[in-house]
Amino acid sequence: MKLYVTRHGETAWNRRDVVCGRTDLPLTELGLAQAEELAERAAQTDIDLILTSPLLRARQTAQAVARRIGAEVIVEPLLIEQDFGAFEEVNRFDPDYLAYRKDFFRRFPGGGESVAMAASRGYALLRALPERYPGRTPLLVSHGAFCRALHTWFADTPNEAFFRVRLENCQLMEYELS
Repeated sequence: MKLYVTRHGETAWNRRDVVCGRTDLPLTELGLAQAEELAERAAQTDIDLILTSPLLRARQTAQAVARRIGAEVIVEPLLIEQDFGAFEEVNRFDPDYLAYRKDFFRRFPGGGESVAMAASRGYALLRALPERYPGRTPLLVSHGAFCRALHTWFADTPNEAFFRVRLENCQLMEYELS
């Protein structure tokens, strides 16, 4: 099964370089334009179904693509961004935040998730896709950290290389799910 993965368009917090997990922010004007550009690229593929995170920034991105290609949009709770707990809205280069990120099985304080927990959600979804949507070509619209975790299903990624994997806003990745 072929599938595509994208990260939502830009938000104000992306521009500020702060951690944005479950805070429900809209796209900026640039983010809306990025979503329209993504829609044009998606029109050149065989995407016929869109699964999106429930967060507004992802839904706005998914709707832009859906308007262009006429695909159904389904909100998929498993695609929600990793929960960063107490580090929400902290600078992405904060030393304490960076230290927590390195421990894949350590939950972020304040009720957050570990990298492993986010990856587990992603892997569960990837295992279910072929049975749930046979013969379809889905686009998964999600978030930066979650997309990074999904990528590890398709590419062996050592811990030290994990955080170098980065999807830009509205970058379109193609994968083969066997």
